[in-house]
Amino acid sequence: MSLVIRSSRMGKKGERKFRIVIKEKRSRRDGDSVELLGWYEKGKNGKKEINIERYKYWLSKGAQPSIAVEKLVNER
Repeated sequence: MSLVIRSSRMGKKGERKFRIVIKEKRSRRDGDSVELLGWYEKGKNGKKEINIERYKYWLSKGAQPSIAVEKLVNER
């Protein structure tokens, strides 16, 4: 099972809110996830909340982060 750390869309139509989740590589963007790591909003405020300890844990287990998620985590 190949795991990926990626964003999953949530919220009302037109809102730019995303969850950071662990999923199987071949699953759909908004399909079932293994674990929820946090969330973020795009826009002026750019609010975000990510559990870094769990992020590092999944990296140690071999999960590959998407480019967008990697940039989000490195902004801190």
